[in-house]
Amino acid sequence: MSMEAIRMVKGPLDALPLWAVFMATLCLIFLSVEAGHRLARYQRRRSEGEKESSVGSMAGSTGAMVGAMLGLLAFMLAFTFGLAGSFFQTRREVVLSEANAIGTTYLRAAMLPESIGTEARKLLREYVALRLEAAKGINVDQAVSKSEELHGRLWSQAVAASENDRSPVTALFIQSLNEVIDLHAKRVMVALRTRIPPPIWLALYLLAILSMAAVGYNQGLTSTRHSLAAFALILAFSVVMLLIVDLDRPSEGLLRVSQQSMIDLQHSMR
Repeated sequence: MSMEAIRMVKGPLDALPLWAVFMATLCLIFLSVEAGHRLARYQRRRSEGEKESSVGSMAGSTGAMVGAMLGLLAFMLAFTFGLAGSFFQTRREVVLSEANAIGTTYLRAAMLPESIGTEARKLLREYVALRLEAAKGINVDQAVSKSEELHGRLWSQAVAASENDRSPVTALFIQSLNEVIDLHAKRVMVALRTRIPPPIWLALYLLAILSMAAVGYNQGLTSTRHSLAAFALILAFSVVMLLIVDLDRPSEGLLRVSQQSMIDLQHSMR
């Protein structure tokens, strides 16, 4: 996988830190409610001569539509949250699988000829340190490039071992090393390239703006002031959006994939 391909994958909200995403979402949703509220008040002033019952019936019919839009928004939130959660779970599983594969390869390397096995185990220790460095989100491109370089050096050791000894032990080492290389590609895919698609973000925010504007409009038909429930709804939506964005960012935020299995492996190698 080329480094250019890794850099190409950026989410539409990656340019903003998490706190800025939260504040921007909060302001956007509040402005949507306020715009709907002001539009309703404007229409109320224009229809002051009409009977109060007509305004009430309008608010009732609008309330049914607002309920439907909020239900659709809730479905979209649940879908997006589930998608981000599944990506997060996949990243956790890949870390555990990679740690197990590296540990197995490390143990099997001890059964190779001494010169080859010692060098292979040294390279595997260096490889684990690189994986932990990449998990911190620091110099990810460089860590991935060095990891692929280590793949080549480890494979050279496997080739040398197979030339000297074609026993089942060597075959088992090659098999586990091949699994390590495959899991590297999978981990790069799920950590750096598997993101929530931009059209889903666009649809979610557009639906949120329309739904919250409808909430404000319905509220403005019956009241001249915002209710506390509207502010609670705005805050709740912004918090859920923050969690979704956090889940979609593998290398930053509060929700991080635990590297404990890789750390334990590093300690056992020492």
